[in-house]
Amino acid sequence: MSQNHYQVLGVGATASVRDIKAAYKRLAIQYHPDKHGGSTRYEEHFKAVNAAYRVLSDAGRRAVYDHQLRRAAQAQEAQRQQQAYRQQGQRVYGVPMPPPPAPMRTRPPAGSAERHYRTIPKRRKFTRRDYLLTAGFIGLFVLFIFSVKVTMDHVTAVGNYDDGLRAYAEGEWSTAHSFFSEALHFKPDYTEALRRRAEITELIYHQPAIAQNDYRAALPHTNHPADRAFILHRLGRYEARQQQPAQADRLLTQAVTLDSTRAGAWILRGEIRLLTQRQFDLAVRDLSTGLRQRTVAGKAPTLYALTLRGLAYYRLGDYTRAQQDYQVVAKANPNNGQIHYLLGRVAQRQGQLVEACAAFTQAVRLGYGFANTAQKQTCQ
Repeated sequence: MSQNHYQVLGVGATASVRDIKAAYKRLAIQYHPDKHGGSTRYEEHFKAVNAAYRVLSDAGRRAVYDHQLRRAAQAQEAQRQQQAYRQQGQRVYGVPMPPPPAPMRTRPPAGSAERHYRTIPKRRKFTRRDYLLTAGFIGLFVLFIFSVKVTMDHVTAVGNYDDGLRAYAEGEWSTAHSFFSEALHFKPDYTEALRRRAEITELIYHQPAIAQNDYRAALPHTNHPADRAFILHRLGRYEARQQQPAQADRLLTQAVTLDSTRAGAWILRGEIRLLTQRQFDLAVRDLSTGLRQRTVAGKAPTLYALTLRGLAYYRLGDYTRAQQDYQVVAKANPNNGQIHYLLGRVAQRQGQLVEACAAFTQAVRLGYGFANTAQKQTCQ
């Protein structure tokens, strides 16, 4: 028991952890009490091997133990020198020799729990709390990166949209279209950029089918009634060109419900109800509303809308109002052969054959071919 732990395991003070572990396994098997019939002597050896391994296998404990060994060695050396000095003095003065030093004890006496070999449990490097903290940190980091990306994409999209607006105002359509497309690359649901790009695609590039994709993409993100009415009007006009009157009527109805001042939507719906659905009274109401909204907005009535309303009045048998609309158009555009032909039809219905003949003759003179037969039949 006076041996130190290194001597018990039979290794040097500079032995590695692997060497210490190998020596421990070998001695533990060699001195295990079960192999020697419970011999007390082997049990003491087994306890000493266990105690030595517990200290030397732990880096912290081993460092403290090495420090204690050095201090014990220094104390023994100092005591030896003092003893040598006292031995000389004893011969002179007769001073008795001090008792030999007690062996250094490095641990408390072994208890009953150490009588049998026990497996040393492994220390866990990470606890559940460590894993949760690590996962939380990673989640926050990912959220931070995502928020930074969203912010940068928004700033870049707004910058490209502003550049596109400047190019749009200066009539640089290709440049504006490119800037709007770049803005949508960073922010696909950018409503204003979708609308502007769709306008250029439809009105400048004359590609209404492609423009409709942008209008439809912008509609779900548009909340302002006037803006939604604008998009619905554009979509309704496209459906009308595609010979889808029912779909066009539905979209235009939504547009004028949201914004009753949208004259173009009223006039277009009136045209559809006149020429396709043959609902002449509803056509007159829509065309009149559209013309009135243009007047309220300070705009002149469109000749095409007046011509359509005159035709609707003609279909309803209201020849006087039809003639009034046609005369307004003829006064504004006297070289329109079609309107002179329509005036001739109205005069013919009213029994005014002289006026009808003059109108048909003027239409033929202006090159309107459909008036030839009417002129021959009326002017004979």
